[in-house]
Amino acid sequence: MSEEYEDVCALVPTRNEAATIADVVDGLYEVGIGHVLVVDGNSTDDTKTIAAEHGAEVVQQSGDGKGQAVREGVSLIEETYVLLLDGDGTNPPEQAHRLLDPLISGEAEHVVGDRTADMRPGAMSNLNQVGNRLINRAFRRIHGEDYGDILSGYRAFTTESFEKMFLSAEGFGIETEMAVECARHGIPVEVVPTTYRPRPDGSETNLNPITDGGRIIVTLYSLAKTSNPLFYFGSVGAVSGFLGTVLAAWIGYEWFVRSISHEALTVVAGVLLLLGVQLVMFGVLSDLVVTLHREQRRRIDHLEDDGER
Repeated sequence: MSEEYEDVCALVPTRNEAATIADVVDGLYEVGIGHVLVVDGNSTDDTKTIAAEHGAEVVQQSGDGKGQAVREGVSLIEETYVLLLDGDGTNPPEQAHRLLDPLISGEAEHVVGDRTADMRPGAMSNLNQVGNRLINRAFRRIHGEDYGDILSGYRAFTTESFEKMFLSAEGFGIETEMAVECARHGIPVEVVPTTYRPRPDGSETNLNPITDGGRIIVTLYSLAKTSNPLFYFGSVGAVSGFLGTVLAAWIGYEWFVRSISHEALTVVAGVLLLLGVQLVMFGVLSDLVVTLHREQRRRIDHLEDDGER
């Protein structure tokens, strides 16, 4: 075990990763990490047995989904730093130092491994690549931060920064939630390049690009109401206002050109326009509240840091 990484625990959520888990655990020990925790999500193959045979601590996940596995795993970790990676062999353990060094040096509290920096052929389907780019662009637009690859499962963080986060996603939305929480709490984040390798033969993905991608998008948008309420309420208000305007224009055309009145639709158009204006106004006010809260939070954190010194 390397003295440099003696306060690091590698957390590996797994489900049916018998074909790859041995190489992952061995690779982590080879780079000097002394504690490897495998949280198994009810594998039906020999994942747990193989991981234990190669020296990992193995615990049975009490629930389902990667998000629940990560939260449960971190709650069991006593070390200061956590290295999170998948058990499918796509995240090279030998690159762990890229993520851990910024933490140990104090340059960051959360480090994201950018898989797009060196994505090997066949590692990600074209559909997944398109979805990944769209989600990252949406995150930058909504939350105003660029974390490179927010869906990356290869990341490292301090347990202290993790405890600041409010995380509830059960599945693959956990990475999105962590990115949003970092932006919301102002947690120092660093992005480092990592390699993303294709799964070896005999290893099947647990990710469904349609259903899991949809959940991630919903998670990203729903979390905007607390981190960027102007976007969240303003976008809904803009849609409502646009529909009301289009409907009102059509009603006006029918009235002036064809002398046909639509009393009921006129009421609907008015309601849509009023709702749109109110939602935009509510978004502006909510944004002011969030901005004041962040400023107050920064002042409190600054006072706490001064008190500790």
